[in-house]
Amino acid sequence: MKKRIPPAIFIFIAMLLGILVGYLIFSHLDKAQAKELAGYISIASDLFLRLIKMVIAPLVFSTLVVGIAHMGDAKSVGRIFGKSLAWFFIASLVSLALGMIMANLLQPGAGVALPPPDAAGAGLATGKFTVKEFFNHLVPKSIVEAMAQNEVLQVVVFSMFFGIALASLGERGKHLLAVIDDLSHTMLKITVYVMKFAPVAVFAAMAATVAVNGLEILVSFAVFMRDFYFSLVLLWAILIAVGFVFLKKRIFRLLALIKEAFLLAFATASSEAAYPKLLDALDRFGVKRKISSFVMPMGYSFNLDGSMIYCTFATLFIAQAYGIHLPISTQITMMLVLMLTSKGIAGVPRASLVVIAATLHQFNIPEAGLLVILGIDTFLDMGRSATNAVGNSIASAVVAKWEGGLLSEEEAARAEAEIEQEAEATLHNEA
Repeated sequence: MKKRIPPAIFIFIAMLLGILVGYLIFSHLDKAQAKELAGYISIASDLFLRLIKMVIAPLVFSTLVVGIAHMGDAKSVGRIFGKSLAWFFIASLVSLALGMIMANLLQPGAGVALPPPDAAGAGLATGKFTVKEFFNHLVPKSIVEAMAQNEVLQVVVFSMFFGIALASLGERGKHLLAVIDDLSHTMLKITVYVMKFAPVAVFAAMAATVAVNGLEILVSFAVFMRDFYFSLVLLWAILIAVGFVFLKKRIFRLLALIKEAFLLAFATASSEAAYPKLLDALDRFGVKRKISSFVMPMGYSFNLDGSMIYCTFATLFIAQAYGIHLPISTQITMMLVLMLTSKGIAGVPRASLVVIAATLHQFNIPEAGLLVILGIDTFLDMGRSATNAVGNSIASAVVAKWEGGLLSEEEAARAEAEIEQEAEATLHNEA
């Protein structure tokens, strides 16, 4: 049998080619022409992300409802919900604290010396986040509206109620459950088709970004980017170490399985783009779908580890760049505020920037400072998105281990072989 080239290889090659083409455009065209051409190139990546967002809501709904209904009772749902929230809370706190510690140790903004901004400010939407708004945001006014706007957290809440109610119907609910199960398989099949365009989207995203900004933007903020990515590596090490405590050496098998999703999230700077691939990787790892389809959507709202570390790191970088000293007590308060506000805007594009903008305003740090890092945010968002993917996959595997929903290595190997056979059959039928 002819060995297939792993999709991750195509994605990596596309990323390198995108950087090369983007640099050629940046070097040979003026800014206006490069920006116009980049706009046309980015159509491919924009369409890919829209296709991903198209399947997210029905995929989350169908897989979560089926997973909850198969659990059998509300007690099981509540137990998994509680364990997931405990992991998410601790992981978020560790990520925020690590960002604060590293920003104080490395002082990435100390030598920037930004001039005080004009009174007009940055013109960024700040928004005020309150506990009331957060809880109001949990429950959808309309499930149709929640799905249309890809409010994943609201879809999760509705799906939990729907799945528990469906399970309580017993025999009467089996027909509807079978229909929703078919829907979940259909959405996964659509996802397979969409993912075939991933290398093209990665190429377009990288080419468009470099065509407009060039490679110089990476050099200009090399210290900030270096320090942030160093901090991310430390966070990865912590997550992997904790994963090793619960999963032992199988954690390395999980990392191997999610490499394609990791590269996809990194290259597209989108955690959503990696969601279907992560579900597939968790299936291959042996996490039962009733666990992964519950924990993963919640993680996309509550467990954005990469975004958390960035919030404290970037906020302190801006304060340092303006020469503003924040006492440790203020920094701890800021960290706790970020812990709350970051949960209230799940699903918002570039959510980290919105949270940071609000935090700067609350602690009297010039909001214009956010514009300083806005130019390189795409490159930083790549690391954030990839970290979110790693964090959520480890969280799902650990919760599955706690719940007895993780197959043994032998069972997982058989499950992966079956998935491979299905993939081969699909390719054969399409050929």
